[in-house]
Amino acid sequence: METVLRVKDLTKRYPRRRDKPVMAVDHVSFSVDKNEVVGLLGPNGAGKTTTIKCIAGLIKATSGEIWLNGVEAQRQPKKAMERVAALLEGNRNIYWRLTPRENLEFFAGIQGHQVRKVKAYIDELIELFDLKDKEKTSARMLSRGMQQKLALACALIRQTEILLLDEPTLGLDVETSYELRNVLKEMAARGERTILLSSHDMHVVQDICERVIVINNGRVVVDDRVANLMKLFQVSAYRFELEGHLVKELEMKLKERFPLLALSSTDHRTYIDADLVEGSELYEVLDILKAGNIQVKSIGHKEPNLEEIFLAIVKGELK
Repeated sequence: METVLRVKDLTKRYPRRRDKPVMAVDHVSFSVDKNEVVGLLGPNGAGKTTTIKCIAGLIKATSGEIWLNGVEAQRQPKKAMERVAALLEGNRNIYWRLTPRENLEFFAGIQGHQVRKVKAYIDELIELFDLKDKEKTSARMLSRGMQQKLALACALIRQTEILLLDEPTLGLDVETSYELRNVLKEMAARGERTILLSSHDMHVVQDICERVIVINNGRVVVDDRVANLMKLFQVSAYRFELEGHLVKELEMKLKERFPLLALSSTDHRTYIDADLVEGSELYEVLDILKAGNIQVKSIGHKEPNLEEIFLAIVKGELK
């Protein structure tokens, strides 16, 4: 496969007057192949947005290399920026006084495209993002959802091979988020762009991305395909069905020992969903329940989701 985005030993430090510098990104390395869709995940403050802004040329890295389709961004920033478009923090990269069509014409122009040659594509994007009825309304008068769809359309009209998306569904209502997710899924399915997507919405990432890179404390802690992570996590994800209810002391003992454990109950049953890293931990759960005179009706595997996997990775419970 052809690699179109490569980050090597990327480091970003922010100096402070009276204290040690803040290490936002600490020797991060990864690559993304042509037409691949990759999720960049991490808790708040992990360094993912700083990484994306360094790739987009908005922040100068302290050290390291960023290659965009064969061009090193630190040495040839202008040439590198011709190869990448970004949607950052939702709806911020549009001009509020311009209409949707004027925004699209402007962003096509700064990429060097003649407006008359991209008119058909502009029409296609306006239809795709359901902006036809508002194409002559200034962007500041649009709803938050429409502004965000317009912002993504403005990133697409530049027609760069590499697309960076930072929280594309941030702050959207459920319906608009679902619409935008479908557009991204269609783009991914058609292989139209190489996409690096950062989002806290794990449903978006799980729906769209083939692979995820997880950053924590400025470093890459996991780089694997979503399917592989789902299989790995499924081995350690159990559901226990118990007779009756647990007393508070027993609940506390289980939760202290197993932080990712979740409890639910009905009138006559209690259910435990537990993410157990080591096989021996299964027997620890059973020993605790046995000591509390709790009858186990059944034990089975539960279907994992990406949000649970992400939490387990960040907490160091899955490596």
